Amino acid sequence: MSVVVPDQTGSLRSLAARVGGLTRAAMYDGRVVTAKARETFLSRFLAEVDPGSVLPEAERVRRAEAARKAYFARLALRSAKVRARRKAAAP
Repeated sequence: MSVVVPDQTGSLRSLAARVGGLTRAAMYDGRVVTAKARETFLSRFLAEVDPGSVLPEAERVRRAEAARKAYFARLALRSAKVRARRKAAAP
């Protein structure tokens, strides 16, 4: 069931999206629904650390996991810098 309000505010849209997400979570296993997307995302790091697939599988996986962690650490660092800039600029 979806409720559409033409002049929804951000908070109303957020609440409607939350209801939709929770409804989907009640009906399906999220790990199953997102399995293909997660597999595709993780394959990016395997290709990054060993483009020719010459390393032993265990080493490829270890390096890909490290590359994934570095990716998310970079995102966290960028986010922290932006928050600090916004805080400094706030009156």
